[in-house]
Amino acid sequence: MFELSTYCFKTLREDGEFVLCRGRRDSDGASLLAVQPVSEHPSVASLEQLDHEYSLKEELDPRWAARPLALERHDGRMMLLLEDPGGEPLDSLLGKPLELMEFLRLSIAIAGALGKLHAAGLIHENLKPANMLVEAATANVWLTGFGIASRLRSERLAPERFDSLSTLAYMAPEQTGRMNRSVDSRSDLYAYGAISYEMLTGVLPFSVSEPMEWVHAHIARRPVPPQERLEQIPETVSAIVMKLLAKASEERYQTAEGVEADFRRCLAEIVSSHRIDPFPLGTHDMSDRLLIPERLYGRDRECAALRNAFESVASSGVPELVTGVRLLRSRQIIGCKRAAEGNRSVARHFHFREVRSIQTRHPIPEFWAGFPKPRAPGTREERRGG
Repeated sequence: MFELSTYCFKTLREDGEFVLCRGRRDSDGASLLAVQPVSEHPSVASLEQLDHEYSLKEELDPRWAARPLALERHDGRMMLLLEDPGGEPLDSLLGKPLELMEFLRLSIAIAGALGKLHAAGLIHENLKPANMLVEAATANVWLTGFGIASRLRSERLAPERFDSLSTLAYMAPEQTGRMNRSVDSRSDLYAYGAISYEMLTGVLPFSVSEPMEWVHAHIARRPVPPQERLEQIPETVSAIVMKLLAKASEERYQTAEGVEADFRRCLAEIVSSHRIDPFPLGTHDMSDRLLIPERLYGRDRECAALRNAFESVASSGVPELVTGVRLLRSRQIIGCKRAAEGNRSVARHFHFREVRSIQTRHPIPEFWAGFPKPRAPGTREERRGG
């Protein structure tokens, strides 16, 4: 039990659902962190997040995370107490571009902490600047905000759950629940890419406000490369961030260690030669487990027809009928449909009709048309060869 009345608390950040405070004891200067719901009458989901984060205390390492100490009631409200490693929330440093050296040092530290989290078998799922404590002078980073962290290597999210999970500005496309793809450690790397983009440029990758606009942006829009926003950003650093922000998880970095190695090389070249020469990315990006791609292969012509129609409707607002796209996998149709739903101006002109021309067990009846029909089974004696 902690005698919380002996601590003086100061708010570090508030994100609308939770408030993070630092408490310091007057008698000896000892400090701790406290997380509690903003509302005096929090939802069951908010309380469950505090309880879940506390349940991870044995799996979180104080070298890279703010480890839970206790879950207690204070002034009639539940409060999660954490060890205080020091530092300030990363979002307090944002709003303007960081200097390149500071960016690289902090990015390396974030990648290191993220790699340790994944090595512990955890996926954060709500990575954002407010959930990182940083010491800019020493480039130390500690992760916080594990209320929805997952112990699963991968999971699928239902579409109706996206708005109650990770912060919209930093969520990976698969976390929207609208891509029929699994959420895994590479989803954290997408969020890390969005954070890196903001650290480099001072702005988020996308400038939108509505929830469905965020969904559409993450799924279908390509962010402006950082180098096109600020010319002083090296091309290689810009390419690393864009690789992290790839829509398909197979096209991103596969591990935090891989991106950490590339950022370390950038820092070493800046220190030694004051410039960063282009080099192949991801040469040290090797996962310790088999990651089977979930993307579909083939049907390039049909997919291109759907994409072209979508872009045409998006730019002109004129309805368009797509014909001749036969036997297209339902997952590809659903992907285009959900992308359209994310853009309201397109959704009202884009209509999908599912045509089921296949009524047999065989997926392509035409394939079997050229083969002779099987002989009727006959009597039991005939089947035995009698």
